[in-house]
Amino acid sequence: MKRIFLFVVLFLVALLGLSFALMNADPVGLSYYFGSIQAPLSLVVVLALALGAGLGVLASLGMLVNQKRELARLRRSEKMAATEVKNLRSLTLKDAR
Repeated sequence: MKRIFLFVVLFLVALLGLSFALMNADPVGLSYYFGSIQAPLSLVVVLALALGAGLGVLASLGMLVNQKRELARLRRSEKMAATEVKNLRSLTLKDAR
C-alpha cells in the first residue's frame, strides 16, 4: 500500500513538472560571464533550483564533517571511560586498619 501511494505521489509530481514545462516553454535569454544562450524558461528555473540545492548540500558538508569528527571523539572518550569504570569495579577494596 505504501509503495502504491508513493508511486501515485511521484506520478503526480512528474505530471505537475511536465505541465509546468509545457506552460513555460517560451525561450528566455540567459546571460553569463562567458556569453549568453536562449533556453526555455522552465529549463532555466529547474537548473537554478538544482544549482541552489547543490550549493546548499556543499555548504552543509562542512558541518557534517565536523559533527562526524566530534562523534568519533566522543565515542572514543566514552569507550575509555567505560573501560576505566570496569577496571575500577574489578579492584578489591582493602581495609586501612
